[in-house]
Amino acid sequence: MDFKQIQELVKMINKSNISELSIEQDKFKITIKQKDNEVQQVITVPATMAPVQAVAAVTPAAAPATAAPAAAPAKADNLVTIKSPMIGTFYRSAGPDKAPFVNVGDEVTSGKVVCIIEAMKLFNEIESEVSGKIVKVLVDDASPVEYDQPLFLVEP
Repeated sequence: MDFKQIQELVKMINKSNISELSIEQDKFKITIKQKDNEVQQVITVPATMAPVQAVAAVTPAAAPATAAPAAAPAKADNLVTIKSPMIGTFYRSAGPDKAPFVNVGDEVTSGKVVCIIEAMKLFNEIESEVSGKIVKVLVDDASPVEYDQPLFLVEP
């Protein structure tokens, strides 16, 4: 079994309700166990090569996939999406005791700061590229975001 096949097994176990999978081929044995949103992988290689036992934990990243479909209102045709220009942590305000930059119903203009994304200990102000009214905030405060992930819906 090669590394890509093992990765595919981990992905399939992660998406299924299977709690444990064991495969034995000749002197190769692999056991993959899933516990509370974690996949644990234990690999044993034949003694002729060098005894190796590796354990890895993989946590699923399903939040962006589940947030997008629920965020489509009935009149989504005329809405503009403000997307994340980078990977990092999303913050709605400049500090825990500060007011959010924008709320639902607020008017924004092109160039207005709508949030902050922290990436590698740098706080990057994200500005709106459109003018309009904030219809929906798609990400929770202090949540990790991916590149190009929708953050806000704006009605121009």
